Amino acid sequence: MSVSLAPERAAARPAATDSRPVIKSAADVSSLVNHGAAIGSDARIVVAIALGGIFLDAYDLGALAFGMKDIAREFSLTPTGSGFVASAITFGAIIGAFLGGYLTDKIGRYRVFMADMFFFVVAAIACALAPNAWVLGGARFVMGLGVGIDLPVAMAFLAEFSRLQGRGNKASRVAMWCPVWYAAISVSYLLVLGLYAVLPEHNAGWLWRLILGFGAVPAIAIIAIRSRYMSESPVWAANQGDLKGAAAILKRSYGVDARVDETAVVPPKARRATWSNYGALLRGVYLRRTVLATVIAIASSFAYNAVAFGLPVIISSFLAQSMLTTILASLALNLCFAFAGGLFSVRTVPKYGAWKLSVVGYAFQLAALVGLAVVGKPSTGVEVVVAIAFLAAFLLGQGVGPGSHSMTFASLSYPTSLRGVGVGFNQTLMRASSTVSLFLFPVLSAALGTKVFWIIAVAPLAGLVALLAVRWEPSGYDVDAEDFAAQQQR
Repeated sequence: MSVSLAPERAAARPAATDSRPVIKSAADVSSLVNHGAAIGSDARIVVAIALGGIFLDAYDLGALAFGMKDIAREFSLTPTGSGFVASAITFGAIIGAFLGGYLTDKIGRYRVFMADMFFFVVAAIACALAPNAWVLGGARFVMGLGVGIDLPVAMAFLAEFSRLQGRGNKASRVAMWCPVWYAAISVSYLLVLGLYAVLPEHNAGWLWRLILGFGAVPAIAIIAIRSRYMSESPVWAANQGDLKGAAAILKRSYGVDARVDETAVVPPKARRATWSNYGALLRGVYLRRTVLATVIAIASSFAYNAVAFGLPVIISSFLAQSMLTTILASLALNLCFAFAGGLFSVRTVPKYGAWKLSVVGYAFQLAALVGLAVVGKPSTGVEVVVAIAFLAAFLLGQGVGPGSHSMTFASLSYPTSLRGVGVGFNQTLMRASSTVSLFLFPVLSAALGTKVFWIIAVAPLAGLVALLAVRWEPSGYDVDAEDFAAQQQR
């Protein structure tokens, strides 16, 4: 009986089919990414390595926060000379961001990311060994090139290796740059604290050299592990017409085993990567988004640089205490408020969106800066506590709002074909704001004292006005669909 039924069962059994996802276009690749990576894939490691680049950016930018006085004394620098050394890295970042944005879209995310790591290694070592201010400034400029090139490609990796909705979505992953940034600042403070404790007093001049040179260590680590985990962005590859390459990347790094439909027509490139794409950011639907993202970035950068990078000076003037007290207070404020605010924003942006969190953050900052201006230079214990509380509120607002989401607006307002130049343009203007802020803050602070907070308060006010005028929410929006719609029209 069993023998006679076997052929019937075999006949009733359906023919074996390939159940793998089918790729017919770049839109299919984007859809697979938007639905999330397979469990155990390398996607999270790719994201972590991209965040490692951001860690380097923050560390290198903030590494001189405690060293400028020693540098000025060692090289007999005037205030103008100190401003040159402090701002050299941001001058480099301006040029690097503009070039990096174009190259990220032109030759791909992977190649640009791997190349810019070498900037960090060479420049960090040169800074540590600098014999004079000119070499130090030049090395910091080269380091700035690496910082500027890195942001567009890091943001592209974060956006293009993340799902669209839910926990760990694109907005949440991009916002992770903020707590990573503050973690790097905190590491620099901890390193200063450790070296300050162990270095003999007669070798204190080595402190800034060791801090700057340490920046080469994480860069070398990233270079060492890049070949094992890093891959090109699958969405970028698909947008270049390489569907088979995109499928291979999805399998290797995303854990999704997809097959390319053999009958699929190789799609045209979504948009050719040319310098004219910078102009595309100022046309059509992208104009409003670009204006909003730019205002947020400039306002956030100007206020944060003035307060955060001047934090050691501000705290020491408030507390009139030792270097050790200043380091500990700066570290505590960054970890407990800026870093914690960034983590809160990462967890809540899928629910509340980047727009609302940015409004809340700017409101905190505006209130804090007005409060600091009103309090002025504290003369009593109560006023010192109030002033420190306002500093904490400013850093909390930065972490919750513009600190996290300046990159959300810059990265997720544009599709893959424009993401590199979008972030590059944003970073070029933001770094210009940083340069002005870093250069002017010591001058304005010396001339105006605590009244300088009235000037800084204009920044969050401008951010609030821009957000209320342009109510654009990038979180959860499939901006890459704009690329695919353009492809279908051609």
